[in-house]
Amino acid sequence: MRCFFSPAFYSGTRADVLALLAGTLLPLAFAPFHFFPLAILAPALLFFVWLGATPRLAFRRGWLFGVGMFGVGISWIYVAIHDFGHTNMFLAVLLTGGFVAFLALFPAVLGYAATRLLYQKNTPIKTSRETLKLLLVFPAGWTLFEWIRSWILTGFPWLNLGNSQIDAPLAGLAPLLGVYGISLATALSAALLVCMVIAEKNIKLRALFAFAILWGLSALLGQIVWTQPLGKPLHVALIQGNIPQDIKWRPEQQQHTLELYTDLTRRQWGRDLILWPEGAVPVFYDELADTYLAALQNEARAHGTDMLIGLPVLDQKTDRYYNSMMSLGRSQGFYHKQHLVPFGDYVPLQEVLRGLIGFFDLPMSGFSAGTSDQALLEVAGHKTGISICYEDVFGEEVIRTLPEASLLVNATNNAWYGDSLAPPQHLQMSRMR
Repeated sequence: MRCFFSPAFYSGTRADVLALLAGTLLPLAFAPFHFFPLAILAPALLFFVWLGATPRLAFRRGWLFGVGMFGVGISWIYVAIHDFGHTNMFLAVLLTGGFVAFLALFPAVLGYAATRLLYQKNTPIKTSRETLKLLLVFPAGWTLFEWIRSWILTGFPWLNLGNSQIDAPLAGLAPLLGVYGISLATALSAALLVCMVIAEKNIKLRALFAFAILWGLSALLGQIVWTQPLGKPLHVALIQGNIPQDIKWRPEQQQHTLELYTDLTRRQWGRDLILWPEGAVPVFYDELADTYLAALQNEARAHGTDMLIGLPVLDQKTDRYYNSMMSLGRSQGFYHKQHLVPFGDYVPLQEVLRGLIGFFDLPMSGFSAGTSDQALLEVAGHKTGISICYEDVFGEEVIRTLPEASLLVNATNNAWYGDSLAPPQHLQMSRMR
C-alpha cells in the first residue's frame, strides 16, 4: 500500500492528482473568497510532491498545479473574450486554455529547476539536501518566478501569493518588503508547514518555532502606523455611470453618457475632488474641449472642486491616441496610461491579427503608451500619482510617483469582466498598493 512517505507515492499518479487539486484550491485564498490559509496549504502540497521527485516529474506536477491555479483563478479571461469580445464559445475556450497552459509553465519550470539544482537519484526526503531544497530553494524560487512573470511579455503578476495576505498577519510586512516580500514569507510558511509534518522531531520543533516567529513579527509590524496625515481630510466623490460595456462606444449612446455623468457630478459640487472612471467619456478630448469640457471646467472652478475624468486623447500631430485621465478645476492636465493591456488597450501584431476574430477588434483597442517621465497632476492641493486599470498591480511602477505624490488614484473599467473573479481580485491588489 502506498503512503505519503513511500517512494512509490512520488512516482505515482496520486501525487499528480494532488498537485492539480492544490492548484485548483489556491485561487480560493484570494478575493472574493479570502480563505488566506489556502495560500500556505496549496503551495505546501506542491512542495511536498516535489520532494523526492525527479526533475521531469516535478515539471509535470508544477504544470498541473499551474493549470489548476490559473484555470480557476483567471477564468475571467473567457468572459472578456466571449461575452464582450463576441468570440464563439469554442474559440474563446481555446484562447483561454492556451493562456492558462502558458502561465502553467512558470510553476512547471520552477519545479524542474528547483529539483534539478539539488537532485540526487534515490535521495531520501528527510536528508539535509531535501531540507535545504524545501526551506530555501522552493520559497526563493517561487518568489523569483513571480517576479519574472511580472515583466515577461509585458507582465502578468496575477495571483501572486502576497496579495492573498492583505487581511492576514503577514500583511504587516507590506510597508517594508512589498508584495514579493509577502510572497516569500507565504511560500516559506508553506515550506515550514511541510517540515512540521514530515521532518524528524527536532526539525519539527524548529520549524514550528520559525513559523511562530515569522507570523508573530509580521503581526507586530502590522501595528505600526507608517503614514501620517498631510493637511486636512479630503471630501471625495466617486462617480460611476454603470454604462453597459456592449453599448458604451456606440455613437447614439454618447450624449446620454455625457448627460448622465454631468447630472451625477452636479449633485456632488463642493467636494474637494470628484473622480470619474477610466474611459468614462466615450469621445476624444479634442471633440469636446471647447464645449462640454470647457463648461464642466467652469462649473468645477465656480464650486471650488477639482475633477479627474477618464477619456481618450488624440494627438493630432501623430494620429496616436492615449488612454488618459484629465484633471479639471483649478488646474488642467493629463496623465496618459503607460502600461497597456495586450488585446485590451492594443493588439500585438495587429496587421496580422485584426479581423481574424471579434476579440482582436474591440472598440478603442489601438492606444499608444504614455511616456514614463510625465509630470504629476495636482488635484485638491495634492501631487497625485495616477494609474489606470491594471497599472496598479505593478508596484515597481506605482512607486515611481513616490515620495513626491501624497495621493494615489487608480481609475479602472472592469466592466469587461462582468461578475467574474477579476474585479474583486483587482481590488485586492489595489489595496496592496
